Amino acid sequence: MTSRRKEPCFLLEELLGFIPSNEELYQLALLHKSSMVKDEKGNILCNERLEFLGDAIWEAVVSDVLYEKFTLAGEGFLTKTRSKIVKRETLNKLAVEMGLDKQMNVSVHFKTHNLNIYGNALEALMGAIYLDKGYSACKKFFENVVLKKYLDLTKLTKEESNYKSKLVEWAQKERKKLEFRLKSCRKVDCCNNIFCSQVLVSGEVVGEGEGYSKRESEQKAAEEALVFVESESYQIAHADLEEEVNK
Repeated sequence: MTSRRKEPCFLLEELLGFIPSNEELYQLALLHKSSMVKDEKGNILCNERLEFLGDAIWEAVVSDVLYEKFTLAGEGFLTKTRSKIVKRETLNKLAVEMGLDKQMNVSVHFKTHNLNIYGNALEALMGAIYLDKGYSACKKFFENVVLKKYLDLTKLTKEESNYKSKLVEWAQKERKKLEFRLKSCRKVDCCNNIFCSQVLVSGEVVGEGEGYSKRESEQKAAEEALVFVESESYQIAHADLEEEVNK
């Protein structure tokens, strides 16, 4: 594989906890398509195929570890916990904390605004480990590196990450009309759109959020809305309003 820059296998040996046998696999895992690297035949190389493979390996490894760790937990708990670990926001955060954002071969334009490329690279890295060392190495990497250094599993299981679901429950309890509205969708480059969603309670905008998918923008809008509707000022204002209505 040819590249615009020749580098060692970054600091991956320290991160992975083992010496890679095939360094090119790991270089490919950290190669974003924006870099326009080509092989000897002129084919464009990037980490998308490894990302596809790594996505499946991540889910399998996480399922395996959770099944072994929480021996008495039901399917619902295991599924919910797994979704928190494999979701895009978690992968993006993990990748940055591991320093993959500083090791990627990616154009400056993409680096400035799209955190998803780092989460994608982490999935691709898992794909590289699988091809280089096999499934057992992938599981060891998740247990010995991800869980021990970067992810507090106990804390994660207690977190409420589905803000939209929590907001829906609040609206039902308070008998409020809840609406999610897509405010805008703008193209930021050849590969990405930014979605902006709003949350309305009884016709009032109470939250707004942006993301690289409609779902992500709705979750961020719901998170902002929850902070607002649970605030003391909102509670007082709407208590006074209800009192006026009931007079």
